[in-house]
Parts: sequence; C-alpha cells; structure tokens
Amino acid sequence: MQSGISASQELVTQFNKFLADPAQFGLLVTITGESLTPSTTIPRSSLSSDFDSDLPKLSPYLKPDEPLYIILRRYDAAPYLIAVTYVPDTAKVRQKMLFASTRLTLVRELGSDHFRETIFTTMAEELTAEGFKKHDRHNELEAPLTEEERTLGAVKRAEAEAGAGTGVREIHLSKTMNMPVATDALVALSALGREEGSSIVMLKINPETEVVELVQDSSSPSTIPELVKTISATEPRFTFFRYKATPPSGGEEKNVILFFYTCPVSAATKAIKFRMMYPLMKRAVLEVATKEAGLNVEKKFELEDPSEITEQSVTSELFPEAEVKTGFRRPKRPGR
Repeated sequence: MQSGISASQELVTQFNKFLADPAQFGLLVTITGESLTPSTTIPRSSLSSDFDSDLPKLSPYLKPDEPLYIILRRYDAAPYLIAVTYVPDTAKVRQKMLFASTRLTLVRELGSDHFRETIFTTMAEELTAEGFKKHDRHNELEAPLTEEERTLGAVKRAEAEAGAGTGVREIHLSKTMNMPVATDALVALSALGREEGSSIVMLKINPETEVVELVQDSSSPSTIPELVKTISATEPRFTFFRYKATPPSGGEEKNVILFFYTCPVSAATKAIKFRMMYPLMKRAVLEVATKEAGLNVEKKFELEDPSEITEQSVTSELFPEAEVKTGFRRPKRPGR
C-alpha cells in the first residue's frame, strides 16, 4: 500500500550531506503535508564512538504519541545505514497508517543500496542498546544484503515455491516487492512478541488492495482446540499463536510462537490470482514478523483445513521422541 507521499528535495539534499559526513550519527525524518521532510540531525559523540554509546541521543526525540523515521549510521562497511520506522501504540490512527504505508518509499527514494536493513518499532525501549541486541538475535544476517536484495530474494523464492507444478509462472511483483502490511497488523505482531494482549494474531490478504490486513477477533485461545475454532474454515489465513506447551511425559513447558498457514479447499474456488497471493506472500509475512516485529517463530505448519491442527501433531513437533537405537548384535552361527 502506497500513500502517494514522496521525498522532498530538502530531504534529498540533507540526506546526501548526512551520507557524506561520518561525524553524523542520525537523521530524523517526518511527514509534512505530502512530503517526507528532514527534522534534525544527531551528531556522533566522537568519530571513535560506537553505535551503542550514541543511542541514548535518540531519547529526547522519541515521543510516546508521535511517529518518526530514524536513519542511523550503524555499520562500518557499506551499506552503512539502518532505517527505523517508529510508530508508538498511542499515536493517532491516521498517523500510524501514513507512516507505515510510506516507510519503504523513504528507503527507495533515498537509495535502497545505502541501507543494510529496515525495522519497525513501537516502543522507545526497542531503540536502546539492549533493544538492538534483542533485534539482532532475531535477525542473524547471513550476508550484508540491502533491504531490497533481501526482499527480492524472499519474493523470488516464494514465487518459485508457488509456481512449482502449477504451470502458472507469470506473476507481477510490483506491489509484492513492497511487502505491504497494514499498521495495525504490525502493531499486533509486535505486541504478541512482547506477550501483551491477545495470544493470537491472524492475517488475511485483501484481494483488492493486495495488503496484508489484521483479522479483527476478540478471542484469545490458550489451547489447540480453541485455536482451531478461531481460524476460518472457508478462507486462507496466516496465524501466529503464542502457546504454552507441556511435554507429554511431563517436565518444563515451552512458551512458544507457532505459525500456521491454512488454505481450505473451499478457497480453491476463488480466482487464480487470489489463490496465488497467499503462497507468494507467506515468506514475506514471516520476514516481516521476524525481522520487523521481532517474533521468534518456533515451528511452522502448512495445512489445508484448520481441523487438521491437532494437539498431538503440534506436541510431536515441539517434543519429538528420541529415536531408540539398539546396539549391533553379531548374528548367531548356524547350528548354534
């Protein structure tokens, strides 16, 4: 989903100065009218200061009800920058939607090759040294890829997965590339990671706008049977569920997040384009959940009907039985 807002010439000029000056730590950006505009720059304490020691300088600018874009110089090798979208829970709904729908426009118009990654945050605590350490634990980068490269790779893999054996290969990815996820969905995923609010976040794709939207539901299941009743039996769903699982033989329980992709047979009657959206966006949704919302997904399940989700199948995945191996026995000699 795109907002129609673009980067102002003032922002482009300020960004180029920021990029060329290693003494600058951060560039803050806001939305003014129909444009992305620079707010202020934050200098580094010194050229030898590290990222963690400069993070406290952000504190005065992180208001509890005002969204903000924050560009930070984090890495010593190119790409040097990280783009942060800060959208606090108490911000006005219109501002939340506006900042979330414009976050990738900011990176694209300033040059995606300058950014190592983008993240979405809702709390000031996430932009502390400890907050970034937690983020990094969920975001173990295998290679120094830009956001655009990682997004493209995920979409291509998803496209290959979706098209295998279907004979349908031509898929237009212009909107998919942006991984459009509604703001309230991102906020709900972040809250799930912090163990706040409901135990479940269900997402669906709006076939008209191709936006991943939050399914509004007041239930908060705690067991697998309760979960099954919550998930639609007629439409596809991406479901994230926080579950406290107990080993069948007793012992310490696990507090985990599970991901379920369900696509009931009845949904197969819908248009091909709509059916293709879900497998295409599955990887993208998981990417957003883990990289932007900070979720640590323990197990992933892909099924046709929610009724296939059983406590036994989930437990067997979380607590696999140890394989019993017998020692080698020499065969008896004939006649003995």
